[in-house]
Amino acid sequence: MKNCFTREMEELMKLLLKFAVAGALVAGSTVAQAADKLTFYCSAQEDWCQLMTKEFSAATGIKVNMTRKSSGETFAQIKAESSNPKGDIWWGGTGDPHLQAAEEGLTMAYKSSMRSELQDWALRQAESANDKTIGIYSGALGYGYNEDLLKKNNLSVPACWKDLLKPEYKGHVQMANPNSSGTAYTTLATMVQLFGEDQGFEFMRGLNKNINQYTKSGSAPIKSAAKGENTIGIVFMHDAVKQAVSGFPIKVVAPCEGTGYEIGSMSIIEGARNPDSAKKFYDWALSAAAQSLALQVKAYQVPSNNGSKTSPSAPDLSSIKLIDYDFKKYGSSSERKRLLKKWDTEVYAQ
Repeated sequence: MKNCFTREMEELMKLLLKFAVAGALVAGSTVAQAADKLTFYCSAQEDWCQLMTKEFSAATGIKVNMTRKSSGETFAQIKAESSNPKGDIWWGGTGDPHLQAAEEGLTMAYKSSMRSELQDWALRQAESANDKTIGIYSGALGYGYNEDLLKKNNLSVPACWKDLLKPEYKGHVQMANPNSSGTAYTTLATMVQLFGEDQGFEFMRGLNKNINQYTKSGSAPIKSAAKGENTIGIVFMHDAVKQAVSGFPIKVVAPCEGTGYEIGSMSIIEGARNPDSAKKFYDWALSAAAQSLALQVKAYQVPSNNGSKTSPSAPDLSSIKLIDYDFKKYGSSSERKRLLKKWDTEVYAQ
């Protein structure tokens, strides 16, 4: 009887041990799954965001939840979520709001092992933010026009920023709202640096008279022009090149007075729920292979990795008259807020 009882106890203990091991495995699996996730905020063009999501997931096995919004909108979302961060990494969009996020403590410092492969301007972007952001691509500001619509409306070909102020272009120009769009904020900051603040705002007020719509997205004006719904779109030139290469009657203009440019950036969100996955994405996104993916979706920015493939259709920044854009000043929280408030009051309110 005693031996029988002992055997039953042994069998019970073995069974309990099996359950304990199985439970530990399940718990371990749950932890692993939690670590293999990434919430990705993307501010580049939609098809590029989708491709980056797909390729990173394929390369690492990490499950990615991607949300695409303009850089101004993404900055506002990260700020609103700061007490309970939901995102892990922010990739793409103009550098100014990334710099503001860094200044306000919304993003965290990280030094990637890929830095030795990057162009100097990408590293300068990182240094100016104490390594809380980094440059991933660059592109010059300009505009594009629909050649067919220009001829149809008997409009002259614009070659300079100030050409866009001519009365003949009334209702034919479109740009984004600088509160939501990094492209449009770069436009505002460019005019202030190019012409001086008083003359820059005078330009923006004059331009406002010819604007038919302020869009949410920075690339929307040239997409509208490509469809024949708008004549002139103020955008980064690579966005206009994409429409031209795609077969639409779009001509790209580098304004005669000179122009500003962007350093598209990437930042890890402070308090990220999946910081290890965020760092893996960060390192991967700085690689030549990842940056060369841009060509698959006709994204013609200049990549920050020196080994990345580039297209002959991409704008040649060395041939464009670029201003000495002050990223630190115009990416600062106080200056950005001040300029946007002034634009709302003196330009948009008209």
